[in-house]
Amino acid sequence: MKISSNFDGGNIRVDSLKNLDDIRLSIRPDTHSDYLQWFYFRLQGTAGYPCVMHITNAGEAFEPAGWVDYKACASYDRVHWFRIPTQYDGATLTLRHTPVKNSVFYAYFPPFSFEQHQDMIHQAQNSDLCIIEHLGQTLQGHSIDCLIAGHPAPDKKIIWILARQHPGETMASWFMKGLIHRLLDRNDPVSRRLLEKAVFYIIPNMNPDGSVLGNMRANAAGINLNREWANPSPEKSPEVFHVLKKMIETGVDMNLDIHGDEAIPYNFITTLEGIPRFSNRLKNIQESFIDHWMRISPDLQNEQGYPKDQPGEANLKICSKQIAQRFNCLSLTIEMPFKDNLNLPDPVSGWSPERSVRFGESVINAIYSVIDMLR
Repeated sequence: MKISSNFDGGNIRVDSLKNLDDIRLSIRPDTHSDYLQWFYFRLQGTAGYPCVMHITNAGEAFEPAGWVDYKACASYDRVHWFRIPTQYDGATLTLRHTPVKNSVFYAYFPPFSFEQHQDMIHQAQNSDLCIIEHLGQTLQGHSIDCLIAGHPAPDKKIIWILARQHPGETMASWFMKGLIHRLLDRNDPVSRRLLEKAVFYIIPNMNPDGSVLGNMRANAAGINLNREWANPSPEKSPEVFHVLKKMIETGVDMNLDIHGDEAIPYNFITTLEGIPRFSNRLKNIQESFIDHWMRISPDLQNEQGYPKDQPGEANLKICSKQIAQRFNCLSLTIEMPFKDNLNLPDPVSGWSPERSVRFGESVINAIYSVIDMLR
């Protein structure tokens, strides 16, 4: 029997492998940080044997409520993922599984590796509608890649879409896969018309260092990028520094920041009521965008989510709030579940890569519905 995590995005510590029914593990905290929640590891040599794996420091996680009613993800080929029985007692997360093959992977959510990221962006640049621009580099030398979709023109709207500020929120990359594929599909009439009206600046992975390191929320310096937008540092948060610099150069008419939420088993949107510049114009665009998206995608709802900020009380360190305030534009945070969408539950896969892809595809219609309302 062997457990390992020495691969892209891997994260686990092996504390005891003495008994198959009492495997003791712990999650390694993020680099230079106390955040922990993401796990991803490989178990070998146990085909046909019931295995009980205890993650003993789960109670120290960033969001312990994320373990309640949660089921871990498993895969034999890292392509097809399914959920396994998982219990949380307030301190320890216990995974129970009898593998049918001699090698199996377990993860908090199906991973999206740096190699998959590279494949996705380079397949996108094969379209004559899209180029890759290098905006800068991370602390570990990874490129901060920006996909520019559509041909710039003075009268076109500027739309920014970002993902993976928090590297463990891998559903955001799957969402981007669906969005990018549909946006560049010349046979899709909505995408074609949208690219006549807008240019998209897409950052498929804001935090490649954290993604490769197996972090949950931090970059290589231990910084939560989504609290850096008011004053990013080239020394500690170059990812935000370089993206914001490009935003200032291009302007922003709309921004979407794609995330995952540990505890809430629904898809939802965080809105802009708390920013100082919130106005009837922004209110109308926001409502129209959300209403249209809900009509075309039953996976989105607006009853469950975070409490709305009171007027003037938004945290302007957060990406969506800072961009809305700075550029006086629609700027929203999109949240997907680690667990499942309880409005449309799937007992086998829960919320999955495939569903995240479809959700990313569906946002194209919602953007199109408000494109003429943007400045």
